[in-house]
Amino acid sequence: MRIAVAGFQHETNTFAPARAGFADFEKADAWPGLTLGQAVVDDLAGMNLPVTGFVEAALARGCDLVPLLWCSAEPSSYVTAEAFERIAAMICDGLAAAGPLDAVYLDLHGAMVAEHQEDGEGELLRRVRSVVGADLPVAVSLDLHANVTAAMTELATVLTVFRTYPHLDMAETGARAFALLEAVMGGSVTAKAFRKLPYLVPLSAQYTDAEPGASLYGRLPGLAKDGVASIDFAFGFPPADIADCGPAIVAYGNDVAAVEAAAEAMLEATLEAEARFENALLAPAEAVRLAKAEPSGRPVVLADVQDNPGAGGSSDTVGVLTALLEGGAEGAVLALLHDPEVAARAHAAGPGAAFRAALGGKSGQAGQAPLELEVAVEALGDGRFLCTGEMYRGCETELGPMALLKVRHEGADVRVAVGSERFQCLDQAVFRHLGVEPAEQRILVVKSTVHFRADFEPIALKVLLVEAPGAHPCRLEGLAYRRLRPGVRLGPGGPAFDPASGDASP
Repeated sequence: MRIAVAGFQHETNTFAPARAGFADFEKADAWPGLTLGQAVVDDLAGMNLPVTGFVEAALARGCDLVPLLWCSAEPSSYVTAEAFERIAAMICDGLAAAGPLDAVYLDLHGAMVAEHQEDGEGELLRRVRSVVGADLPVAVSLDLHANVTAAMTELATVLTVFRTYPHLDMAETGARAFALLEAVMGGSVTAKAFRKLPYLVPLSAQYTDAEPGASLYGRLPGLAKDGVASIDFAFGFPPADIADCGPAIVAYGNDVAAVEAAAEAMLEATLEAEARFENALLAPAEAVRLAKAEPSGRPVVLADVQDNPGAGGSSDTVGVLTALLEGGAEGAVLALLHDPEVAARAHAAGPGAAFRAALGGKSGQAGQAPLELEVAVEALGDGRFLCTGEMYRGCETELGPMALLKVRHEGADVRVAVGSERFQCLDQAVFRHLGVEPAEQRILVVKSTVHFRADFEPIALKVLLVEAPGAHPCRLEGLAYRRLRPGVRLGPGGPAFDPASGDASP
């Protein structure tokens, strides 16, 4: 097969403060920046990315690949119209110039919202179809947090979705997309089914190693039989004010009745599971009190779940930092606080220097302001390090100047890792880059919702989820939805959204 390959990834939190422009897709972070042509194959090799898994599987089968481009940007608010139009045009122009093709593969997220397009992936697929026609097979891999729409399922020949959160199976999902594409080419995929759930699930309750997520995803392999080639479940990305926000099921096979029955069985399982979701969030002061009460030896991890840059958070709110200082925390290290200004000052001052800093709180969110603190520079870093955890294996970061600052506050022993780029603290290498061994700390604060668990849970005495200020609210009934479809429950067992009043009603 001769297959065109492209990727365009963004997870859009429509409630977040900053938008994603073209420069954000050009910029490298832990993943490469905008990549063109053969570099899509060469530069992404060995990474835990869907495109990498697809490419490896396709090459192993002797396919002729036509790599076009791949790009991603850190989760944020809307993708600008200019960025969407430029990248979509680059993909479509590449397809038009590619010559005869047997198929197209797209590595997409599934929760992209542009300023002018509510369904980013659906619109991109519509434009791809306008180039390649209605009949050419188009295989797509999606993130577990995809807000799958009817347009996406109609325009893509097949979709595959991550099955783990933390996302340890990204490359595996790309490989499954290739296997499903082969089934399409072999004539064994002729039917599809699609279901949307009537409730949203906050990211803090989507952990797939806990119940009911573990059981729900565990059901999928057993449903792919007797005329069903594949079935997937996406938890969705709730901080997106669009009509089709929320969980979905997609199934494929060669028996219409069997495919519909599998999708219906999975839907019934998700409805039964609704009452079993847990979303245990602690106030910052209570989380610090509980962490201090634990014996030393292994760190207690406090997850600042609502200021997660991997879900569009600014990564600069100071609610947990304030609680650490006021609660007299000892042996505490927080990462990663986004503050380019303070990072630059620390580099200018040098190791051992002390200065008064306005730390964090610069993103303009309500109730947030910088903390005026005396800090001492303990270590400096250039933001370039190799991630060592399973999820980001093979990724080398480019995060700009970083610094480890010791806060001079009576009665508290707190250090803060500041950085020049937003980056979710999901890998222990973030700390080690600045000379901190995570396993040796009393308290670790990570600005992450779930991804941190893969690398930090094995060293943690306990994990506590903290409800501090941030642009990624984990209590969905407080979000100001306007475009969500009527009747969707805001959280498992939550109130139903009423568009007439612009809020949820019991």
